Amino acid sequence: MHLTAVSLAFVAALSSALAVGPWRATTYDFDDSSGLGRQYDGIGGLSGGGATSKLLVNYPEKERNEILDYLFKPNFGASLQILKVEIGGDAQSTDGTEASHMHNSWDENYQRGYEWWLMVEAKKRNPNIKLYCLPWGFPGWVGQGSRNPYQVPEVTADYIIRWINGAKTVYGLTMDFVGIWNERPYNSTYIKTLRKMLDERGFSNVRIVAADGKWPNIVSDILADPSLASAVDYIGCHYPGTLSTDDALKTGKQLWASEDYSTYNDEVGGGCWARILNKNYAVGRMTATISWNLIASYYNPLPFFRDGLMTAVEPWSGNYNVDTPIWLSAHTTQFTQVGWKYLEHGAGVGLLEGGGSYVALVSPDKKDFTIIVETMSHNHSLCIRPPLPAYDVVPQTMNIQLKGSFANIKELNVWYSKLGFDGQQSIMFQKKDALQLKNGMGSASLGMDEVYTFTTVTTGDKGQYDAPPPSKSFPLPYSDNFDSYAKCEEPYNLAQQTGSYEVVAGDSAHGQVMRQMVLDTATYWCAADTANKSISIIGNYSWSDIYVEVEALVGKVNATDGVFVAARVQNGGCQSYSAKGIFFFVFPAQQYYIISYDLARTQQISSGAVSSEVMDWNKISLLVTGTTIQGQVNGKSVFNIQAPKMTKNGFVAIGTDTYGLADFDNFMITTASDGRRIMRENEERAHAKAKHTLYFEPEKH
Repeated sequence: MHLTAVSLAFVAALSSALAVGPWRATTYDFDDSSGLGRQYDGIGGLSGGGATSKLLVNYPEKERNEILDYLFKPNFGASLQILKVEIGGDAQSTDGTEASHMHNSWDENYQRGYEWWLMVEAKKRNPNIKLYCLPWGFPGWVGQGSRNPYQVPEVTADYIIRWINGAKTVYGLTMDFVGIWNERPYNSTYIKTLRKMLDERGFSNVRIVAADGKWPNIVSDILADPSLASAVDYIGCHYPGTLSTDDALKTGKQLWASEDYSTYNDEVGGGCWARILNKNYAVGRMTATISWNLIASYYNPLPFFRDGLMTAVEPWSGNYNVDTPIWLSAHTTQFTQVGWKYLEHGAGVGLLEGGGSYVALVSPDKKDFTIIVETMSHNHSLCIRPPLPAYDVVPQTMNIQLKGSFANIKELNVWYSKLGFDGQQSIMFQKKDALQLKNGMGSASLGMDEVYTFTTVTTGDKGQYDAPPPSKSFPLPYSDNFDSYAKCEEPYNLAQQTGSYEVVAGDSAHGQVMRQMVLDTATYWCAADTANKSISIIGNYSWSDIYVEVEALVGKVNATDGVFVAARVQNGGCQSYSAKGIFFFVFPAQQYYIISYDLARTQQISSGAVSSEVMDWNKISLLVTGTTIQGQVNGKSVFNIQAPKMTKNGFVAIGTDTYGLADFDNFMITTASDGRRIMRENEERAHAKAKHTLYFEPEKH
């Protein structure tokens, strides 16, 4: 990879400055006389990749609306300008699985998942927000007998366009951008096919972003292939470290950090976000930056916990956190619009002599003008990736000299943030006195780890709601009979890690039930799906002694081999295939059970027959206390044994031994003490039923 001319100039300037110090006031010109830079495409957040908004869906309505306002409402909080979402593919994509709109080739449904709902809510608050969709995985059938989504490009393109059309026809949502396959190989023939079929089906407005990976390959192919260049509108790179390449610039395409950040959202995470928002353009000339993820709304400790712009992980309490990246986003988003233009480098965009960066943008009619300045120090702005080369920042004075169309501006509104470290409180998005200008000149004293916005825009505001409810642990007892959901809805709080679960109509005795829908291994994004098992977790990772029960039905057609309940489950996300815990599998057709320390059943503890207890619907019960595990099927004891090597704590889970259909109902979790009582009562009922059957067995004729 070659550094851009801008980044090389930065290294030279910094080396020179370090040699001469001490720091003094420096004048920076802001001048549009010689033209403007690239068009600004916006700042956004990514919901998906995967299931990162899972717990947000069932927040209490009041708190849920507050959270959505902090994310999307203009002139309130982050005021995001782009919402990127996953096109669910029934495959694990980091923190969970998102449902496909087409589990099978004969199946098409646009009620599944929650990204539709989220996009609708974002559009309610900001009708101008841009929508961007991208797949992480694909249902197994898309590969037409292979695990390659490009096996038949027309099939995959049709699958994606059906999703785009569903967004339009069912929800009134117009997609602005579509990607190829997140961080996985792209295929030039597929990209061209997708462009052709989008145009043919009336979606010429939907622009293609390629390839949501790194710069070199897609850039080289675009430069070598004019027809590919014609099909691709934007080049999207992940975690570019604020750097693009000379070849990327030669394409003439708009360059995006189409996924960035992914950093714990404390003060250091806020520093990371502030730094890359500016330097992605000041150094790399990237015109859009999108945070993975939008909101950290998934269980702790699933991968990358709290790597979102804000945090909402307790729908049962309503508690949430408005974290520093929300307000650091606002420094740009509340004072710009998509379609504004950056000023040219050296005339309003560049690197500060004392460390840090500045960018300036102007509205198309040149009536509004905004400067954003950041002075994030190295150790207080580390992102999760890539490594950050050493640099220094010192306090400095910035003399702002407005020229050209801006020369007659008399004052600039000022918004200020300072990240607090070493016991100091952070100051977030505070309105300051206006900066007065004389002959277009004004001065600002810049400290370290600060962000300033200087702007003619007057509509900025720091929105605020009353403090959310206090944090609470996951409530016990917990139960769900799935009768309150809409058809095809994914049940609340159960976080599917592999497979896909949705509510369907049951039989007359069971009303609605939760069904595992995936029949075949997906064209997967990560190794979790290679286990050929589905698992959905729930609850509190600290749970140790716990009781769980569920009623399960393994069907006759396209069915799984078996079902399980589990406790003390560890290892989610892409490591789900190696999940550890206590897993109680029941195989009704084989009239058999297995107890295992792991989901893969490589560490079996016990096994045996359950022939006298197995029916169509089977209640499976598991009690874990200390190193003792007890299990029942339909109220009858199956085992009561020691498991000294079990994990000490973890989630509760239910799932299937293989992909295939299975129904679940009357799911319950409670304390171990309640569980002991329930098991005793189950045994008593089973014993009474057996006696009744013995005494009143009808005569045989």
